[in-house]
Amino acid sequence: MTFGRLERTPSAQPMSDINVTPLVDVMLVLVVIFIITAPLLASTIRLDLPKTDAAKAMNAPRFVTLVVDKSGQTFLNDKPLALEELAQKLTQTARQNPDTEVQLRADEAVPYGKVVEIMGVAQKAGLSRIGFVAEPAAGPALAVPPDR
Repeated sequence: MTFGRLERTPSAQPMSDINVTPLVDVMLVLVVIFIITAPLLASTIRLDLPKTDAAKAMNAPRFVTLVVDKSGQTFLNDKPLALEELAQKLTQTARQNPDTEVQLRADEAVPYGKVVEIMGVAQKAGLSRIGFVAEPAAGPALAVPPDR
């Protein structure tokens, strides 16, 4: 009888890589918890502020929307107004906040003179910041043709 080496099948090698999947799961749960609790932590101090007539809330709008439709009818913040009423409302808005921007939306069929008239009413009221609202073109940007 000879004694020889016993052949064994090699056992599984230990895994040397770190499994990061559980770590990622825990980190995502923590991020969700922080997202939910962060707004709550910002307003935890409860105060009973004193009352006074001198403290005035700033309710003045930052912008007003002025629309002129095809027929020439003017709308201020989606309410139809005549030119006299429009002038009064814009003057009142300018008194509250002279930096209020007028966002002017005019139909392309409205004559240029009517748009200038509306701009004049806004400027007379004391609102000089006027922005024109337009929609983007549906096709590609128009290129300037060469002069040849």
